[in-house]
Amino acid sequence: MDAMGMLQTATALFAFAALGGVVMAAIRLGAKRNPPAWLAMGHGLLAGAGLTLLIYAALAAGIPGTAQIALALLLLAAAGGAFMNLVYHWKQKPLPTGLLFGHAGLAVLGFALLLFAAFGGG
Repeated sequence: MDAMGMLQTATALFAFAALGGVVMAAIRLGAKRNPPAWLAMGHGLLAGAGLTLLIYAALAAGIPGTAQIALALLLLAAAGGAFMNLVYHWKQKPLPTGLLFGHAGLAVLGFALLLFAAFGGG
C-alpha cells in the first residue's frame, strides 16, 4: 500500500473513532455520567489503529507536511485520551469537561488536517 492509501485508511479509522467520541461526549455532557467502558475501549482501539498506521506511513513511506502536523496533533490527543481514561474513567471519577474539550479539539483539528492531506492533495 502506498502512502496515500495508508493516509486514507487511517482517516477512515479515525472517522469511526470520532463517531464513538461524539457519542461518549454526548453521554458525559448530556447524561452527566461517564460513558461505558466498552465504548471508551472501542474508541481508543480504533484511534490507536489509525495512529499506528499513520506512524508507519510516516516512517516507511513518507507523508506530506500537513499529515505530519496531523500526526503530532493526534499524538497529543491520544495522550490526553489515555490520561482521561487512566486517571478518571477507570477510577470512576467524572471526566473533566475541560480535558474532554481539549482532547476533542486536538483530535478534530488533527483529523481535519489528515482529511485534507489524504483527500485534498495537501
